[in-house]
Amino acid sequence: MVDEFKQKIAGEITLSPDPGKTIRKWREEFGLSQHQLAEAMGVSHSVISDYESGRRKSPGVNVIRKMIDAFIELDIQNGSPVISRYNPEYKLDCIISMEEFAGGIPVDTFIEAVDGKNLNPDRVLAKSIFGFTVVDSIKAILSLGSDDYLKIYGSNTERALVFTNVHFGRSPMIAVRAHPLTPAMIIYIQPEMTDPLAIKLARLEGIPLVTTDLSVEEFVKRMEALKEGI
Repeated sequence: MVDEFKQKIAGEITLSPDPGKTIRKWREEFGLSQHQLAEAMGVSHSVISDYESGRRKSPGVNVIRKMIDAFIELDIQNGSPVISRYNPEYKLDCIISMEEFAGGIPVDTFIEAVDGKNLNPDRVLAKSIFGFTVVDSIKAILSLGSDDYLKIYGSNTERALVFTNVHFGRSPMIAVRAHPLTPAMIIYIQPEMTDPLAIKLARLEGIPLVTTDLSVEEFVKRMEALKEGI
């Protein structure tokens, strides 16, 4: 999918009657300055300026490839906002597994299926779970942009957001609290411990905060069994 996006950009630049103008269009689309692009490509700022102004003839295939690789690499470092905008199905690197359920699974049944321990006694009992997303919390913190946050919800918000690589569990709950969309459940896989603030935030949101000692692989396996049983 990213390769197809690269080909789209390369085609536009190569076939454009004004390659410099098209290069500038894509540089600005990616939110980059000439200096940022030049540094990523390992060239001087004047090279980019000359291409965009037409002072330098149209870049060759190797230069265009290097330029597009820089666009994509910098976008990924910034949470992939442009890649995601042009490729709605682009899967975020922080998402380990994601599934939807044909029917709702009661909260208690879901917790029992993953050998979970609910830390929020004030949870809302009426909700059902219609899907789950397993997220690598470290990768999410480093790369997830605000435009990407919606993607971890899949087709509905009545789902369990499952976080792995959790140390204390404060950051995921703060992120959930700060966003207008609220999941039906939060699960931490093998956390070192759970920060009391995370529990407090779960109570404020009215959602179960569950911990499990299952591995990611075993968790996904149990989700598959749960899905087959619906």
